[in-house]
Amino acid sequence: MNYWLLKSEPDTYGWPKLVAEKRGHWDGVRNPVANNNLAAMKLGDRAFFYHSNIGKEIVGVMEVVRTFYEDPKDPNWGVVDVAPVMPLKTPVTLKQVKADPRFKDMHLVRYSRLSVMPVTPEHWKAICKLGGIAP
Repeated sequence: MNYWLLKSEPDTYGWPKLVAEKRGHWDGVRNPVANNNLAAMKLGDRAFFYHSNIGKEIVGVMEVVRTFYEDPKDPNWGVVDVAPVMPLKTPVTLKQVKADPRFKDMHLVRYSRLSVMPVTPEHWKAICKLGGIAP
């Protein structure tokens, strides 16, 4: 299993909306690196749901339930489908991540503008612990 972090503005598409819908497609990615990361996702991979701009925090865990396919709005890009797994008991803020030396090499710190990024197993476990959930 691989781990990822996917960003969304909560006033556009937030964790509560995904939970209410029970499944959603992750679309709107218009960066080649982020698009390639979507394409690399496998069924069953896990991803953190990160609220960008407002909150700037990791709030939940999702599972990839459909792998990369053509974006219905733009055939030059792709999407994946995700389903919520669980919320973090305590959201993990960007400020916390940046202040913790364990995360100095994390993509969230190094490539802060990237909307879809890999997460190492070590970073996954540490974020889950900070968020009060089992990895």
